[in-house]
Order: sequence, then C-alpha cells, then structure tokens
Amino acid sequence: MSVTGLIVVLGVLALASVVGLVLRFRAGRVRTTTRRGAPGWDLAGVTPEAVDRVLLLQLSSPICTPCRQTAAQLTDLAARPGIRHVEVDIAERPEIARTLDVMRTPTTVAFARDGRELLRVSGVPRRQELLEALDSELTSAR
Repeated sequence: MSVTGLIVVLGVLALASVVGLVLRFRAGRVRTTTRRGAPGWDLAGVTPEAVDRVLLLQLSSPICTPCRQTAAQLTDLAARPGIRHVEVDIAERPEIARTLDVMRTPTTVAFARDGRELLRVSGVPRRQELLEALDSELTSAR
C-alpha cells in the first residue's frame, strides 16, 4: 500500500468516527419545533379526549430494537394526565414517515392538542429532557 493510500484510509476512518460520534451525541435529544402542517392527531388516527393535551406519536419499525425501549418509556409517560401515546409501524404506514419527514426509527413527534408540532426526538428519548420540554404545554392547558 502506498503512503497516499494509507493517508486516504486513515482520513476516511477519522471522518467515519467523527460522524458516528455526532450521531450518537444527538440520539435521544429533544429538538423543539414550531412546524405547522400535518396534524398529528389525524395521522395517528385518534381524536383527542377531553383530558388529552399532548400526543406522543412514535414512529417505529419491526426490526428496530430501540423502538421497544422507546415504546415502554412512552407508554409509562402516557400514564400521566394529559399525555397520549400512539405507536405507528412505518412498514405498514410509510406515508406517515414521508409526511413528517422522518428518516429513522424510533422517532417520536409530540403534538399539542391544537395540532402544532412541539418537538421531535430521534432515538430513545431522554425521559427528563422530554418531560421538561412538555411541561409548559401540560401546565398551560390546565
């Protein structure tokens, strides 16, 4: 192998390592949004009940191992008043992933009762960060 070839291989490995670290750092982080567009409640196929303030729409796939952990965590959160969790298999309903511009699973998109998109989480959500991000929506609606 030539010196130039060795430098190219090392450069590619370094770049791949940096990209991997960035993706790992971003996984599970809550990103707030103010997107309008597709109403999440309609996409989930549910009508909000009187107590519902936030919909946690989880997009999953059958082969996704972290999706099970995310589903368990969001189901637990949905036991709190005002939070509703719906899991959608994008293998069965790919149009939802396209509509919401979701590129990976698990992705959780939170919607307010009025349909506003509140936040997104790619990967397994960080529970405390998610609760803090939803707090203002849950308390302002009371």
